[in-house]
Amino acid sequence: MDLWSWISELPNSDEWPTDSTSELTFLLASSTESLQLKARRKFSSNSDLLAITFYVSYDEKALWVSDTCQVNSDKPFLPLVLQLLQEIITRSPTAHDSITATCPRSQLQKLKPDPVSWILDSHSLESFSTFFNLVFLARLFWLCACDAPSEVGSLYFNSMLAPNLEAFSTAHAPVLRAFFVSAGIDVELAIMRTCGYMLTKCLLLREVAVGLQLLTPCYKNLGFAYAAETHGLWVLKGYAPLMAMARAGNRSYSTMFETKECVLKYALAHQQIEVVIQLEYSVEVKENFILVKARVDNIRVHVAKLGFGKNDENNVYMYERHFPSRVRVWVGPESGASYVTSLTLGGSTDNIEKETETQKILKGTFGESKVPKMKAMTRTTTRTKAKTWRWDHDSDGHVAIFDTTLCDNMSGVEISTWQPHVGDDGGVNGRVDRDQVGQSFQKRYTGANRSFTKSGNWVFSDDLEVAKWRLNKEMEGSVLKWRIGGQIWVSYLPNEVKSSYYETRCVEWCDEVDLPLILGAY
Repeated sequence: MDLWSWISELPNSDEWPTDSTSELTFLLASSTESLQLKARRKFSSNSDLLAITFYVSYDEKALWVSDTCQVNSDKPFLPLVLQLLQEIITRSPTAHDSITATCPRSQLQKLKPDPVSWILDSHSLESFSTFFNLVFLARLFWLCACDAPSEVGSLYFNSMLAPNLEAFSTAHAPVLRAFFVSAGIDVELAIMRTCGYMLTKCLLLREVAVGLQLLTPCYKNLGFAYAAETHGLWVLKGYAPLMAMARAGNRSYSTMFETKECVLKYALAHQQIEVVIQLEYSVEVKENFILVKARVDNIRVHVAKLGFGKNDENNVYMYERHFPSRVRVWVGPESGASYVTSLTLGGSTDNIEKETETQKILKGTFGESKVPKMKAMTRTTTRTKAKTWRWDHDSDGHVAIFDTTLCDNMSGVEISTWQPHVGDDGGVNGRVDRDQVGQSFQKRYTGANRSFTKSGNWVFSDDLEVAKWRLNKEMEGSVLKWRIGGQIWVSYLPNEVKSSYYETRCVEWCDEVDLPLILGAY
């Protein structure tokens, strides 16, 4: 589907016939009836001006009509792009517990044309075409889901969304990244939650095998991530709906096939992982080398519940969610870089403190007793200081790795690899022993010793540990490419409900950021 190229090549005012109204058609999908995008020309009283209106039709009935686009203007189809984006934003699902969902002053204002206009000017036809196709697919999703006959929705999922799932992958990031940076985080969240909701519905349909044979291929890293350099920070942002994340080593397990179990899985599917990784970096020019430092400024993992918040107050399953169980971040020079001479890590491997206390008691009776009595007692006490999150530093060549893992502070078990003990019957009769780990993570969003915020999210901030690279002095004045990546694990254990279901899923992202070694850039 290459809609933008078709729109860009629509005839100008000299090529439209003037004796009658005419239409040009782009076939979107076809079965017994066709889903089409049509362009209709319209002349004003001034014969030199030509206006075009777009509309989506099914069975020759208009389902959606665009604003008027003046072909003779500087950017004739800017109103079309703005309208599509604005309508996506206003229909976007919100996280149930987000400020946007609860604060009356959180409503987004009308999208300004400047970010879109700048994108049109600064990117090639091919690059912008990918961006436009994604935007059009998202707007058409809401049209088919809410305002069109059911057969249109089936046609959309089978013939349009399924063959174009790759449009949602990070491979098509450049234009979308540039748009998000210029439009702001609120617009970014609205659009990415729409995309996450679309992908969730599409992948759910594939899982229940409702005739979507085209969805059979397994696409890697559906969702979106991008990195950027700004104000002394390297920032990696990533979005992945739960259904698009790969299951990790431990398999999901359920002994029940009742309706309530299906409701739980459906509720868990409507989640999206929203991650922000911020690394603060600095550059110092020494006499014989250049010193580059980077430290973890902030890592935030938000598990957003995608939905619309209607009639959910009495649904206990709505409050069940996955939680972060491991986060792995890496940063370093591009592969094969010879200008880096050394890497220094700022944190040592933890040497866990253990205190052992031994007490011996000896009792005896002597004297006139005919039977001597003696009693001995030995008591040993061991104390170990354990952390809920273990923080490790590692390296791979000149790449620094920061790795933090959630552990059960009673048993020391890593949650991302944990599996419950299944009874002798294989769990057929519901015998799944959750041992201490399963019990420890019930009611995990309440209490003073919880490992997460009350909304189920996780924030990490580190002000101490730094990774350092030494670079050859001749690189001064260059702008280098530095790579940054992240791997996120999220796990599910029942929190407020009784269930045998558990799982761990994982997603991985990687991108490049700029490292300017220019004097006066800091």
